[in-house]
This record gives sequence, C-alpha cells and structure tokens, in this order.
Amino acid sequence: MTGARQAAEHEPIARVLPMLTVPHLDRDFDYLVAAEQSDDAQPGVRVKVRFHGRLVDAFVLERRSDTDHVGKLGWLEKVVSAEPVLTHDVRRLVDAVAARYAGTRADVLRLAVPPRHATVEKRPAAALEAFVPATVDTAGWSAYSGGAQFVAALQDGRAARAVWQALPGESWPDRLAEVAAVTVNAGRSVLAVVPDQRDVDRLHAACMERADPQRVVALSAGLGPSERYRRWLAVLRGDARLVIGTRSAVFAPVADLGLVLLWDDGDDSLSEPRAPYPHAREVAMLRAHQLRCAAVIGGYARTAESQALVRSGWAHDLTASRQAVRACAPRVLALEDSAYAQERDAAARTARLPSMALDAARRALTSGAPVLVQVPRRGYVPALACARCRTIARCRHCTGPLSLPGRDAAGAVCRWCGREELSLRCVRCGADAVRAVVVGARRTAEELGRAFPGVAVVTSGGDAVVESVPARPAVVVATPGVEPAADGGYGAALLLDSWALLGRQDLRAAEDTLRRWMAAAALVRSRADGGVVAVVAESAIPTVQALIRWDPVGHADAELDARTEVGLPPAVHMAAVDGTSDAVNALLGGVVLPDGADLLGPVDLPVGVRRPAGVADEHPVIRMLARVPRHDGLALSAALRKASAVQSARHDHEPVRIQIDPLHIG
Repeated sequence: MTGARQAAEHEPIARVLPMLTVPHLDRDFDYLVAAEQSDDAQPGVRVKVRFHGRLVDAFVLERRSDTDHVGKLGWLEKVVSAEPVLTHDVRRLVDAVAARYAGTRADVLRLAVPPRHATVEKRPAAALEAFVPATVDTAGWSAYSGGAQFVAALQDGRAARAVWQALPGESWPDRLAEVAAVTVNAGRSVLAVVPDQRDVDRLHAACMERADPQRVVALSAGLGPSERYRRWLAVLRGDARLVIGTRSAVFAPVADLGLVLLWDDGDDSLSEPRAPYPHAREVAMLRAHQLRCAAVIGGYARTAESQALVRSGWAHDLTASRQAVRACAPRVLALEDSAYAQERDAAARTARLPSMALDAARRALTSGAPVLVQVPRRGYVPALACARCRTIARCRHCTGPLSLPGRDAAGAVCRWCGREELSLRCVRCGADAVRAVVVGARRTAEELGRAFPGVAVVTSGGDAVVESVPARPAVVVATPGVEPAADGGYGAALLLDSWALLGRQDLRAAEDTLRRWMAAAALVRSRADGGVVAVVAESAIPTVQALIRWDPVGHADAELDARTEVGLPPAVHMAAVDGTSDAVNALLGGVVLPDGADLLGPVDLPVGVRRPAGVADEHPVIRMLARVPRHDGLALSAALRKASAVQSARHDHEPVRIQIDPLHIG
C-alpha cells in the first residue's frame, strides 16, 4: 500500500518530534508526506508515525523540500488532527525549558499540550461580540512607589518587569486584575499563574469584573478533560485574551502575550513533580524574556529567587513606603512559649499558648472579631519532645520516635516497633513533661475549645477547606495556605509551633516559614484597628524580626547573601542526580562538567524525597550534587543531558533522575 502513495508536490518531507520517553531519542526525524495529507500536515499538528515497528504520537515541527537522512524515508501514517496545537512561541519555550532543566522535549510537551478531545475540537467556536475596552480604576497601585509609572508602561505596551511586594491586607486579586485589564485594553494578552484552585477562583472573579468576561478563561487541573480542552482551544484560537491557571497554564498558547503575572512564587505547588521538574516561576520568566513582554511576580513575602531578579536588574522593586506598611500592618508580638508563662494561666497551659497570646485573642473575640490560629499540619500529634529542652522523645527499646496515636491514648507509642511507653523521662535533662513536636489542626481546635468555652471553633484544612468566615466571634484553626478570609479582617492571629517550622532541615525553611506567617498575618486588621499577630517564637530569630518589622525584602536580601556565601541556589546552579550507586557513578563518569564545577556526595536520598521511577525497591538510592556558577547553568544542563542520552542508549544501568535546582536539596 505504501508503494502506491504519491508524495506531496510541495515540501514533501515533514520533520517531526516523536513523543518518546528515552533521552537518546530526543531528536527530530524526517518522514514523507503523502499528497492527500499535505494540506493537513502543517507545522504544529499531531500525527502518528511508525517508529521501530510501532505507531507513536508525534508533532510536525516543519515542512521541508530536502532531508539530511541517508537512506529510505518512511511515510507519515496519519494526521491525527489539522489543529496546529504546537505554536511557534510554545515550541521555542519547550526547547528552552528542556535545555534549562536537562530534560527531553517530549516530557516538556506532555506538560505543555493537553490530550486531544476530538468531539470538542470538531465543535465550532461560539461567536464573540466586538471587544469594548472597560474603564479600569488603577488608584490602588498609587500606594506603591513606581506603581503609577508601572501601570502607564503597561498601557503603552512596554516590557516593564517588577517584583511586587503586596501590602498587608491588600486585595491582591483586585490589583492583579487591574493591571491585567489595562494590558488587555491596550490590545495585548495576559497570562496569570497562581498556586491553587482557590487562588484561580479569586483572581478569575476579580478579572470578570474588570475585563470582557467572554475573553477571560480559567485553566486548572480540576476541570474535566472535555471542558479543559475546550478552554485551552479558546486560548489557542485567540478567543481568550486573559488566561488564569495553575502551574501547567504557564505553557498556555496565548497569542500576542503582553504581560505574565505570577502570584506567591514560594508556594511548593508551583514546582512540577513530573520530569523535567520545571518551576512555574522560571518558565514564566523564560517566556517573558523570549517574547520581550512585561512581567510581575507578586506576594506578601519574597523568595531569594525573586530578589535575585531585582538584584540583577532584570526586574525592579514595586514596594510601598515604610509609612504605608506601618499603617496597614497589624501589631506583631513575639512570645516565649515558656513553662513559667503557662504556670500563671491554666487556660494557657491547656491551649499551649502564652498568656499574652490568649489575652490578645480574648480582646479580639470581645470586640466581635474572629481569631485565626495557624498550625503547621492537620491531625493528631505525630511526635513528642521534652517540654523543657525540646529533645525528641524516643523509644527505650529501638530508639524510634514516640507519638500519641489519638485523643484516647493512655500513653505514647513508638512509631517503629509499636511498643507503648506509659511513663516518659527526658534522657537529656531528666524532665518528665512532654509536648508535641507539631500538634495538628484537629487537636488544636479541641484544646482551644476548652480555653474559650462558648466560642465557636472552625477548622480549615485538607479536604474540609472553609472559604470565608463572617465578622463575629469565632476561633478559626487552619493549616497554611487554606486560611479563610474574614469579613472585615481577623482581630488577631496566633501562629503556633513556629520552632517546628524553623527547625526543619531544609534550605528554604526560614523563607517558607516567613511566607506562611505573612500570608496569615495579611488577613488581620491593621494596628490602628486593633489587629494583633502573636507568634510563639524567640524574638531574636531573624525570621521573627522580619515579621515584626514586616520586612520581606530585607529578609530575602539577607537570605540571598547567605546562600551566595555558602554556594547555594539561586546564587549558583545545582543539579541533583538520584539513582543507584552504579548508575549515578556511570552517568557522572561520562560527564564533562564546566570548569570550576563541584561534585558533592554521595549521600542517601533525603527523607521525604520520592525514589526515581523505575528503580527497584530493594536497591538503595543515593544522591550526588553538581554545583556550578550561575553563568555555567546551561552548560551544566547540556552536559548532564548528553550523558543521560548516552547512558539511555546503552541500556546497561537503571534510570537516573536529574533535577536542576530542586526545591529540596537535602
């Protein structure tokens, strides 16, 4: 049958990228295009090709009149759809992301282009009414130094880039919706990326009020495949000019992009858990750089990566004056969680809070306002520690960590061997009192209910997320990221178990802790309106000081300096190579690293990090780190990418996972 085919008269060769999973086949292949396929087989469309005897999906990259292949070419088996789903801009972005993260283009394309839904694709698009620019009030941006000039730059279509420090109490969806609407009115498109569905819903609602609702589209993983593909097609076909979504939306095929918005770039959910593990912030900034368009990274707190963009001059600061910050911020108190303070107040002892924190909560409740209590996690106590010196309580038989399995437990139980300990005594200081390393939302709610009898207690976390609470007395216990908004703001916020957050063995522990605290504190009324935030921590800790002064920029600047001094990202680029010892050593043995590169390790795979896919459970996994200066980042990625392809072609070792600048280095 193939012998009877007639090749296309013009440009009879299609250069395609097969969607193959192995690194050594991440390259283009040429196929002949039949005459009857020629009209549909255009760059960007999905096709089927025969590769090593099996049909595989592929994308047409270009049509050509010649080939550099020596030998006989195969034929395109099928044009799946004539819809050009891979645009030129997205293809450039995919190439850049694969190069930046030492990955394959096929893996990036799986993140960028959703699966086809044939019924939706064949359905004609709804006709849109003529676009009428809406009047946008941008007075809210005048509170920020350079805010008016930034809005003017967007109106003029200039590529202004900023890291925006939102004021406490600021309605960030309204501010982002305003600059998005200004950009759309100027004839350009906007792409906004936020951490989760709650943020998508809030920003979408704000944008619908300020821009043409027909041209606003929200993309998120929660949509069904049919609806998600329908909305994605509206973006591809140019019907949507303001696109909002979670991390995967950063690849959306937005036409004539004029502004990229990113909110809360420190949130872990913006880091892709699938290969090649890109971060939405880096992809968004790559896209803004490629297209020479405007960009904004916003948040109540600031990451070292965002501060590095400001320090390099790529973006400028968009901050309010200290006077404006003091006017909007609540009063912040750092309180010692001492045994002496709890001895003076039985309720404080019951609720694990210093008396001053309870007093602030009582005043807020008396004034008719709700009180927010932020705890690090849900559930019951996962581990115990000495109440005096904080030494972790361990089993006498196997040294495993002890925990309380539930509210009715008679004693502590070892999490390793299961033995019960009815009497506890600290091996370090001899004290017989224990406390929770982290007490979850449910247990905290029970304790606070006893401390504030007669007051409603609301919990928000996990699957039971509360969106908002009314302006009446209530104690709201929430985990970070799902704190409900309160009508008129909270009267007080209590931040518990801070030492458990700050004491994590994590590069980003201080940065992430401040981000969580500021997100909660931003929901509290200003100092002038009686708002108080009580953080149970030592006031001398720099992260606590940054919260007291409400100085996220200073904290990020100090964090960046500290990482520069010890050679950690973003001051350098670092690759984590995970796999069996033989596989990792074989891969790194074939890598030609840039001059000045450091190899660190091997070490055991950090606790909490997933094992690489394809490695048998019985094989131990190690991690090696490769560190280079920032200007050698692409060279490092290219070297690892090449070595990975060579090892993949040999088939003599188990898979190795490569992550560039991973969130958790360990």
